[in-house]
Amino acid sequence: MNRMARAGFRIALLQLKVGADKAQNIENALAKIRSAVTDKGARVVALPECFNSPYGTQHFPAYAEEIPSGETSRSLAAIAKELGIYLIGGTIPEKCRTDSKLYNTCTVWSPEGSLLATYRKIHLFDINIPGGITFRESDVLTSGSKLATVAIDGAKVGLGICYDMRFDELARLYRNQGCDMLIYPGAFNMKTGPLHWELLARGRANDTQSYVATISPARDPSAGYVAWGHSMVVDPWAKVVAEANEEETTVVADVNLQTVDEVRAQIPIFSQRRTDLYATNALEK
Repeated sequence: MNRMARAGFRIALLQLKVGADKAQNIENALAKIRSAVTDKGARVVALPECFNSPYGTQHFPAYAEEIPSGETSRSLAAIAKELGIYLIGGTIPEKCRTDSKLYNTCTVWSPEGSLLATYRKIHLFDINIPGGITFRESDVLTSGSKLATVAIDGAKVGLGICYDMRFDELARLYRNQGCDMLIYPGAFNMKTGPLHWELLARGRANDTQSYVATISPARDPSAGYVAWGHSMVVDPWAKVVAEANEEETTVVADVNLQTVDEVRAQIPIFSQRRTDLYATNALEK
C-alpha cells in the first residue's frame, strides 16, 4: 500500500440512549450520525450493541428484523449513502429469513449505501455470577460461525460483539488475516464493566498491535439491563486515546495507520512467535 492509503481516518463512536420505542431509537441514531459527520468530520461512524432495542432476551423476538430488508437496515443504508461514510451499524436482533432463528448481528455499510459485511455474534453471553448477574443469550439467540472483515480507506477492520472481546483467539485470527483495527459494539454490565471493559480493550489492542474501538449504549439506571458505558478507542500501544463517561455522547478519534506499522516494526511479536510450538489457526468447516 502507498503512504497515502495508510494515512487512516477519523472515527466517531456513538454512545446512544436506548429506550422502548424502536422508531425513536433509530431516529436518535440517525441524528447523532449526521452530527458526527457534519460537526466532527467523521469518516467512519460506529453504533453500540443493540441500539434499536432494549438489551434483554425478553425483548429480542419483538424487535428482531431481517437484514437488509428491515427498517433499521434501510435507514442505515440510506444515511451512509447520504453522508458518504462507512457505517458500523452496532448490532440489532436479527431474524434470519431462511430459518427464522434470531442472531445478535452487526452490519457494515459503504459510502454508497451497500451492505459490506454482516457479523453474527460468535460467543453468546451466558454467565452466572452469584450476587452479581445471570444472563443467557442462548435462551433466545443462535451463535454465528463466521468472522467478518471490511476494508476502509486502506485499513482492514475485524468485527466482534461484546462478549467476543474476552476471546483473544478471535482477535488473533483477525490479526493473522492482516487487520489493523478491531471494532466491538458491546454492552458490558455494572459488574463486569468496571473490572474488565478497559482491561479487555487494551488487552486486545496490545495482543494484536491494532486499534480497538468499543461502543456501548449510554447508561440507563432504570433499565432492566444497565450498561457500563465508557465507549473508547485504544491505539496499538494499548493507550486509551478517547473515552466516554456513562452518558449519551459521541467520542471521536483519529486512527493513524502509520502508528500500527510503527508499533509492529518496533516490537515484532508476530514474526517472533514460536509457531513450531504453538499457533492459533482457524479450523476449516
